[in-house]
Amino acid sequence: MTVPYTRATAKDYAREHLRGIWAAAMTPFLPDLSLDEAGFRRNLRHWFHDLGIDGVFVAGKQGEFYALSLEERKRLCDIAVEEARAARRQVIYSASDQNMDVVIELARHAEAAGADYIVVHAPVLHFVHDQADTLRAYYARIGEATRLGIAMWSHPDSGYLMPPELCATIAREVPNVVAIKYSVPRPMYAELTRLAGDALIVSTASEEEWLDNILELGWRLYLCSAPPFLLQTAEDRRMRDYTDAAFAGRAEEARRISASLEPVRRALKSSRPPGKPHAQQKAWMERLGQAAGPVRPPMLELTAAERDAVNRAFDGCGLTPAIRATAE
Repeated sequence: MTVPYTRATAKDYAREHLRGIWAAAMTPFLPDLSLDEAGFRRNLRHWFHDLGIDGVFVAGKQGEFYALSLEERKRLCDIAVEEARAARRQVIYSASDQNMDVVIELARHAEAAGADYIVVHAPVLHFVHDQADTLRAYYARIGEATRLGIAMWSHPDSGYLMPPELCATIAREVPNVVAIKYSVPRPMYAELTRLAGDALIVSTASEEEWLDNILELGWRLYLCSAPPFLLQTAEDRRMRDYTDAAFAGRAEEARRISASLEPVRRALKSSRPPGKPHAQQKAWMERLGQAAGPVRPPMLELTAAERDAVNRAFDGCGLTPAIRATAE
């Protein structure tokens, strides 16, 4: 499938199209731990059609990519692209891996499948004390291997955080580095927003900070985590509603709607046992009528008591668990 932009025009294309609310998909499994492909398709249709989600991030950390085979990761990409095209939505695909050959193989698969962009995590470099030159070469090589727009992702799991100056430098040097999911303290991502200008779309996964980032930093992209499909139902789209109000300049309305989500946020966070984020979020998804299933090892399942705590929190948070019927 032909990419609708070149490496040279990737930044311009992304500024026009990489916008709105993007969700990081969780991967549903059947009881035997095989991929639940039908369930994944139902989730995508619900997210796109019922929740108004603009794009989906596939096979990332939320999607348990570390427990998937390469073929399974590619299959998730193919399914997501099919469903996104039918819904006129977009896909950003995780080509992240510690092995460079795997990163490039997945990037080329995403390009051939018709994904819109790829995400590539900053690699684990705990054995390198000064990562700057390594990271510049790393993203330059990936940028040369694919025409797709690339979103970097810097987060503490890598063992370091990429400084704002380095992120801006890479964006200026690599024409198809178009965005970054910057999982860092707010002063750092605010500084990068100022430094990068039009060279890089800056975002972070915190839903609680999303509204302030729209109103104070001029952001137009939430990239991305699970809140878009955990905090909303077909009948209760408050994240979509406050986002649209903020985009339209109705700040007070947006703040009022966002504040009304506090009971849901608290319920979701308070029922998450340490070390079991995926299992807890999947239990919450199931209460919302979404496909989820078990987690794959090495992640741990909830105990009966922990699942009961999720159910109690959900029942008291104010969300309606109904899902609208979506065409198969």
